[in-house]
Amino acid sequence: MSTVTPTDWHLRPAPRTAEDWIARAAAVAAVLATDAAARDRAGATPHAEVRLLKDSGLVTLLGPAEHGGGGQNWITAHHVVREVAKADGSIGQLLGYHYLWNWAARLVGTREQWEHIEAEAARNRWFFGGAVNPRDKDVVVTEDGDDLVFTGRKSFSTGSRVSDVTVLEGVLEGTDRHVFAVVPSDSAGLTFHDDWDNIGQRLTESGSVTLDGVRTPWSSAAGYVDREFRPRVYNTLNVPTIQLVFVNFYLGIAAGALEAAAAYTRTRARSWLHGGHERAVDEPHVIDAYGDLTAKLWAVEALADAVAVEGQRLHDDPDAVTEQARGDFEVRVAAAKARATDVALEVTNRIFEVTGARSTTTAEGLDRFWRNVRTHTLHDPVAYKRREVGRWVLEGELPEPTWYS
Repeated sequence: MSTVTPTDWHLRPAPRTAEDWIARAAAVAAVLATDAAARDRAGATPHAEVRLLKDSGLVTLLGPAEHGGGGQNWITAHHVVREVAKADGSIGQLLGYHYLWNWAARLVGTREQWEHIEAEAARNRWFFGGAVNPRDKDVVVTEDGDDLVFTGRKSFSTGSRVSDVTVLEGVLEGTDRHVFAVVPSDSAGLTFHDDWDNIGQRLTESGSVTLDGVRTPWSSAAGYVDREFRPRVYNTLNVPTIQLVFVNFYLGIAAGALEAAAAYTRTRARSWLHGGHERAVDEPHVIDAYGDLTAKLWAVEALADAVAVEGQRLHDDPDAVTEQARGDFEVRVAAAKARATDVALEVTNRIFEVTGARSTTTAEGLDRFWRNVRTHTLHDPVAYKRREVGRWVLEGELPEPTWYS
């Protein structure tokens, strides 16, 4: 972690407005940016980075103000994730996933459950992780008196070793009913493995996890009353909500790549010796590339912002969410996801065309932007997102709520 990490966050005025929180995120990003390339190469567990998110208050953004939270909405959260991801895509992902798992109790749980969890999370500045990977064979949940016992394994658990609490998911034995519960990350039987070794998003602590008889009270089973689940359409909003988080840290990474490349071009890039220009910034193809990439990025940011506003309307009145409204929102998120994927990959690849051969040194670390986007955009095939949009346009077909739609 950077040696210039501010230690005076408690002396700064607490953010109050959305603009204040976005400015706070920019200040955090400035700290992360000082040694982002070096930390990416080291790949160490990001304890200090998560401490920075806690000390700055960003982890409490969505928490209730009366319990010390920021009292902000998802529109602001998406902007904050984007801002942090400009400096460090891994930490942007960690923060975005934290917001989703912090909100999961509200998506799935009863009012009593989510009010309790959100209050505790805000007061204690909990950092959330999640052991919820639908591609794995489901974790089995058994009953033992007033307790539930989770047993199994998940291939991925983002936030694992830097989290205070973890969202578990499994299937109640002998049924097809899924159970979500929030447990302390140091719970007996919960073992996080240090096996995340991918080309990008290296600091997300997304390794596997083993659940060997992890116990939690039946009362912590989100959305269950008297051991029966009380479904709402709003329960299914978890997928479009997290997919829009993806969109925003992709866009943040792309914006960070463009900013880093532009700084390099202004100060260090050389003009081509046969081009007739003394400065790289005067090269026509360089000017054109930056204009093209910036216009594309701005367009997708505008789409993402509009979709965030549409989503917030659903979050504001969860009991009123219909299957039609949920489906229409998922289609809009799918469109944003498809475009953000394409543009982020293009930006993070093409920056090398305008920075030149010397910019590919390991010390510069410009490759981390592409590696980060390339790694996470493989989360689920973008072709299926385009399909959702196409079927909606041609047939009015709404995406079936699944783990990925």
